[in-house]
Amino acid sequence: MGLWLILPILIPFLSAVATLLAWGQRPFQRATGVLGTVGLLGAGVMLLDSVWRDGIQTLQVGNWPAPFGITLYADLFSAAMVILAGLIGLAVAVYSLGSMDADRERFGYYAIFHILLMGVCGAFLTGDIFNLYVWFEVMLIASFVLMVLGGERAQLEGGIKYVTLNLMASALFLAAVGILYGVTGTLNMADLAHRLGRMSAPGLTTALALMFLVAFGIKAAVFPLFFWLPASYHTPPVAVSALFSGLLTKVGVYALIRVFTRLFVQDVGYTHTLILVIAGLTMITGVLGAVAQTEVRRILSFHIISQIGYMVMGLGMLTPLALGGAIFYIIHHIIVKTNLFLISGMVLHLRGTHQLKNLGGLYRAYPGVSFLFLIPALSLAGLPPLSGFFAKLALVRAGLETGQFAIVAVALGVSLLTLFSMMKIWNEAFWKPSGEDDPPPTRSVPTALWLPTAGLALLTILVGLAAGPLLVFSMRAAEQLLGM
Repeated sequence: MGLWLILPILIPFLSAVATLLAWGQRPFQRATGVLGTVGLLGAGVMLLDSVWRDGIQTLQVGNWPAPFGITLYADLFSAAMVILAGLIGLAVAVYSLGSMDADRERFGYYAIFHILLMGVCGAFLTGDIFNLYVWFEVMLIASFVLMVLGGERAQLEGGIKYVTLNLMASALFLAAVGILYGVTGTLNMADLAHRLGRMSAPGLTTALALMFLVAFGIKAAVFPLFFWLPASYHTPPVAVSALFSGLLTKVGVYALIRVFTRLFVQDVGYTHTLILVIAGLTMITGVLGAVAQTEVRRILSFHIISQIGYMVMGLGMLTPLALGGAIFYIIHHIIVKTNLFLISGMVLHLRGTHQLKNLGGLYRAYPGVSFLFLIPALSLAGLPPLSGFFAKLALVRAGLETGQFAIVAVALGVSLLTLFSMMKIWNEAFWKPSGEDDPPPTRSVPTALWLPTAGLALLTILVGLAAGPLLVFSMRAAEQLLGM
């Protein structure tokens, strides 16, 4: 059983090593880039099957007993996140075959791509809070290299903002870990859960909770710590933006959910009420930023922020239904947001720009691309029967049951503004005339771009159709988080 815990880390590591050893052999690197993600997805499926059948899985690396050694840990939530990492990795790897330029591939794109996936999976599977910091640093280094790979001016500007704020978050995270170890004598999460519950200084525990909230809040891009994201996510190649949008901020949300359901639950009246307020402000500021933008990827970047608010909303209410709704929402959003960025790359390929004022006529010239855009766009806004509707419905129900009417009103209002901004993209890029009497198509979309976008769109529909079983799964994962 321990094999399935180590493989999601080992497979991307070996894939990265293989691509580095094949430096200059572009066909081998491209094939390894795709096959490595297939292996990661398969390992994630086997891990989830093992957790579903046999319960929570743990592995003590090097046979050092807990809490002294390195612990790998998988419950339903972390196993599902590993599957999503493999799925998004596969979609982006295939998309990169048709969109990534040869220079970036030659300078190690696929190796860094797999190092990033290794860091993501390590963060999902660690049972030790110091090693969570280590995996965050692996992700930060890999993501920074991917962001600036190519050396374009906009990339470097966005990369500097990105790495500066994330390094500040890392420094705060490490300081919090050091203080936590000083007062508890352990960094194993299961051991920490017991020791923090017996601490005689509740004020110190709350202060530590706030330090972790700020550190993870920066990485999750919550209010008011999100400004690095829309300044950087629109600058790298589309495949890189899609990978970041699908996974990186979700690792921050994952860490928030992990520590504020297992570790810092001593003063939920304060900490989780604060989280709920932050969730509402994150939704509002994110969607207002999206409404104000006129460039496709910047609109989508601000929507990452607003949608993070829904996930954090479920954590703030801290009920099984609310947490289950948050997990459902994460699954939905990873698929939908990645797909929207990939479709924006198709638009760039066809028209050479992301500026709405310079777009138009895509509906008549490329109806297939237009249909692919509508599916994730309407799902993001929460229209039935797509996945976003059921994810928001679970959160709204949880809010009504707990009497949190203000956050429910915010969630519903932000959904309307999300629909407005998605329709702004539709009207400007797809529906309005191009200004050239809608000329016939002059470019075709490569198969490598069609396959992942169509696959993710189909998956969005399937998640909506299978919302009942998926919500049951999410509720069971939430009950594990809450120790029920």
